[in-house]
Amino acid sequence: MARLEGYGTVVTGAGSGIGRAVVRRFLAEGANVVAVVRKQSDRAGLETEGATVVVGDVSDYDTAERAVAAAVDKFGRLDAYVSNAGLWDFHKRVEKQSPDELQRAFDEIFAVNVRATLYAGRAALTALRETSGTLIATGSNASFLAGGGGALYTASKFALRGLVMQLAKEFAPNVRVNAVAPGATDTGISGPAALGQREREMNADRERIAAMTPHMPLGRVSVPEDHVSLYVLLASRTESAYITGSMLLSDGGLTMSV
Repeated sequence: MARLEGYGTVVTGAGSGIGRAVVRRFLAEGANVVAVVRKQSDRAGLETEGATVVVGDVSDYDTAERAVAAAVDKFGRLDAYVSNAGLWDFHKRVEKQSPDELQRAFDEIFAVNVRATLYAGRAALTALRETSGTLIATGSNASFLAGGGGALYTASKFALRGLVMQLAKEFAPNVRVNAVAPGATDTGISGPAALGQREREMNADRERIAAMTPHMPLGRVSVPEDHVSLYVLLASRTESAYITGSMLLSDGGLTMSV
């Protein structure tokens, strides 16, 4: 039997990368999925694969509310909300940003990397309580140490780790809150518009990917599919019934090697 048979789920950042891989794996495991994307152009492929699509900005509460409503209306339940959408900052150093850029980029990165998960928890809480469900965020190796990005990205991921722990405390005992922390992943994550990085994709720079490889104890940079089993584990109420407030590292040993 599929591990998430009949589950109602939401996955944000579903247009590409880890989010897209989670959608595919959840569908393969028997889940029904609401896929949240930023662009209309991402709809077709997801709908063809069997997902219900909601288009919106995860930094707006309305998007989380519409995603939860779509899951409850279409599937009759919500068992897992995966708050995966994120922005990177391409290691942009503070001294290379004007004060205005710092303010605008801070607001933009924290809105997506932190506030969106806060909104997800608030919007999904009632529905998740009804199913003893779970909220799952996407952290990073940068949730544990410096060097995974610039100051804004690293600060946002440390903040997300704290948010996961606090929400786990507040939502217990009926709703579990956890996160997966990937590291060095070959994915098209983009950056904030405030820094002119909205159309830039991390893995478009193949030299960057190659430069990461020697630092990985497992000898390679990960792909999105390397991480998705952890999302399935945390979504399953039978396989992770006693896990809450945790952020599970999936970084090929990068954090331990620093």
